[in-house]
Amino acid sequence: MFQHLPFPFEGGRFPSSLGAVVQRTVLSGEQPAREVVHAPDGSWLVGDGVNDPNVPGASVATHLVHAYGAHDWNATIAQLAEMPPGRIAQRSGPTDPWVVTILEGWDD
Repeated sequence: MFQHLPFPFEGGRFPSSLGAVVQRTVLSGEQPAREVVHAPDGSWLVGDGVNDPNVPGASVATHLVHAYGAHDWNATIAQLAEMPPGRIAQRSGPTDPWVVTILEGWDD
């Protein structure tokens, strides 16, 4: 698993070896992904947009594919593979479209 891989990704798809920090609620299917961050340093984060991802044990490093491959409502995360660093994609719920904006207030 790699934290950083050359961007843009070949074929506009997430590499299977790309790692991300993902909230456990998203991995378990308890909550849909509502936020996907491509940090300025090239790392990726996936959150539920409801619970605090910084609480000890709330998030885990895993392959990014696990965030969108296990639950149908997160399948659209795959559409974000071409999102440039320094951006955040957000949605209100699993059937809503992703809205991509510049990531503000992020320190490398």
